[in-house]
Formats: sequence, C-alpha cells, structure tokens
Amino acid sequence: RVNVVGLMGPGVDPHLYKPASDDVVKLQRAKVIFYSGLMLEGRMTDLFFRMARSGKLVYAVTESIPEKDRLEPPEFAGHWDPHVWGDPILWSKCVVTVVDGLSKADPAGAADYAKRGQGVVTSYKAMRAWALKRIAAVPRDQRILVTSHDAFNYFGQSFGFQVVAVQGLSTVTEAGLADIAKMVDFIKQKKIKAIFVESSVNPAAIERVSKDAGVKIGGELFSDACGRAGDIHEAHGEKYDVGTFVGMLKHNVNTVVDALK
Repeated sequence: RVNVVGLMGPGVDPHLYKPASDDVVKLQRAKVIFYSGLMLEGRMTDLFFRMARSGKLVYAVTESIPEKDRLEPPEFAGHWDPHVWGDPILWSKCVVTVVDGLSKADPAGAADYAKRGQGVVTSYKAMRAWALKRIAAVPRDQRILVTSHDAFNYFGQSFGFQVVAVQGLSTVTEAGLADIAKMVDFIKQKKIKAIFVESSVNPAAIERVSKDAGVKIGGELFSDACGRAGDIHEAHGEKYDVGTFVGMLKHNVNTVVDALK
C-alpha cells in the first residue's frame, strides 16, 4: 500500500545533511512526510515547515513523546536530545504518529496500519528484553560507553550505561584538543576497556583518543543512521539486518557487550 522513499541513506549524518534539489521534488510528490524532529534534521527543518504550510501532511514523529520523557542535557539547556531511538520503548511511542499519518493519507488502510503498528511496538518491547539479557554480561562498574558524539543518552538511560562523548549532541562542531585531552584523562582514571566509533561520524577524534589513552576501539556503532538495507550481520548464533531498527540496535548491543564484558 505504501511506497517508502528515504532521503538519507546509510552512514549519513542528519545533523549536517543539506537537501538536494531532487529531495525537494521527492517531498513535493509525497502524499505524507515523516521526519524525526527535535532538531535532529537541523538543516532540513525549515523545509519541512514550508511543506506543512503548503498543505502537505507532515509529521515529526517525536512529537508524540511527552516532554517529561525527553532528555535535556545540562550542557545543552533549552534543546531536547533528539536521539530517542536509543531507548526502544520510548521510540515505540512514535509509532502512533506514523499510524495516524498513514491512516489520514489512506483511510482505507487504517485498520491494516493499526495492526502493523502494534506489531512494531511488540517487536520493540521484545528487543529491549533481549538487550537487557545481553547487557547483564557486562559488570555494572564497567558500563561506561565512550563514543564520538552525544547520541547515546537514551540508550544509556534505558540500559544502565554512563554515556560520555568527545563531541556534543550535534556533529556540527568538532572536538577540540581540550575535549580530547579531557576524555583521555577520564578513560585512564576509569580504566575503560574499549571506546567506539560511529558509522555516521568522522572517526578522527575517537581514533586520537584511542591512541593517546592506549585503549582499543571496540567497534563501530550505528548512531544517527541505520546500516545498509539487506546487510546481514551474525553474532552469537543470530542473524539480523542492520538496515532495520531492530537489527541496528542488536548490532550496537552486541558490539558494546562483546567489547566491555
């Protein structure tokens, strides 16, 4: 019933993405438009607003998340953390917005969208239960996640990790020498076993931290983008497609657990 067109592919940084002319054409042709919101797609937000004013059905899916459940890091007061998908239960609250939007665009399919939406919510709950079992292998005092930028706060809240990043919420500003030196000191103090690069962020800062701190890079995490659709990974006797949300999160959990346990 639905032909889904994604504007940003695997490994693309939504903070920095600038819409091309053919993106505008695709949006104009769309019957309904969904985007994450909370300023994740910083450079595209004005375009989405213009589309909505023109009469298009446009939805920021994170608008369905109550403000009490959103994170506002102290160093970015006044700005919500947009990386909600790190918590699968919280991310599942966005499904209702997608179901409502599709149902409004295609009323005849409303019952089908509602049924499929419930299936998605159920799968996200199962995903979190699976993740908690895997994460139990990591001692609590070793649950410190060091990454390139501050994209894992919701993940940390959901799964009990302290999250520390070289950069802030956005990748617009790169890490400076002082940021790197501070992180190196932190890693040495905490005796952290591994740190992680991200698929959509320049790895230079983390690689420098790894070298200066003498700590290994535990793997690559998907932060602001999924993997390539159909890219099947296998770990611990299970296969999953990292081009899907569930597959992406399973990859992240397995990568973190295997490096820190």
